[in-house]
Amino acid sequence: MRDTRYEIRAVLFDFGETLLNFGKVSMCQLFRQGAGLSYNFLKDSGQPVGSFEFYCWRNLISLRIHHLISNITGRDFDALVLLKKIASKKGVKLDEQQWRHLVWLWYEPLSKVGKVEPETIETLTTLKKMGLKLGIVSNTFVNSFCLDKHLEQFGILDFFTVRLYSHKFDFRKPDVRIFKLAAERIKESLENILFVGDRIDKDVKPAVKLGLKAVLKTAYTNAGKKLPKGALKINRLCELPGLIEKINSD
Repeated sequence: MRDTRYEIRAVLFDFGETLLNFGKVSMCQLFRQGAGLSYNFLKDSGQPVGSFEFYCWRNLISLRIHHLISNITGRDFDALVLLKKIASKKGVKLDEQQWRHLVWLWYEPLSKVGKVEPETIETLTTLKKMGLKLGIVSNTFVNSFCLDKHLEQFGILDFFTVRLYSHKFDFRKPDVRIFKLAAERIKESLENILFVGDRIDKDVKPAVKLGLKAVLKTAYTNAGKKLPKGALKINRLCELPGLIEKINSD
């Protein structure tokens, strides 16, 4: 008789280069585009913004400092909170809807780069029909409003009943606490969860160590790297239904 204790009942996904593919991009160019969009919005709204170059550099320097601190502490910051702090010091006053729109304008150039695979909706639909719970666990300082809006643009937001974005917590991958929290929220045991990600160090290795079934998705972030023992590999998300069926039938 098959041991159902290790049957896959839920799938957790990383965000970038897993659900959405961004590829190698020029972050400096995208940052400047976002600065231009957000600057024009503030200026058109009659807010005190000063010169564009000063506005751009002030935000860039602050972002880089906070990103450095995050790498040291292992804790992500919230870009929206940072944005409010910087702008408010200059006298900018917005309501919550305007703040969310502003942070989206910063993210919008990157959102136009990110794409999903053509079969993504079909794949996620199949997984749901298989009775699987779906969730997201992502390391990110991008505010959840932007990420959810991006998923919504592709028509896939509602597939994910659980979404853990690290800027909301005091820890991030590979810290095992975020995996354990995801398991609690999706209400499945660790051994019944499959985790799909593109990073060996932050996705696959900690998932395997914790007892999840781990799947590495082919991406530029893991090109030429050896697949860790105990992990599986896919090239496209559409391979997941067949892979899960095989795991559950063994």
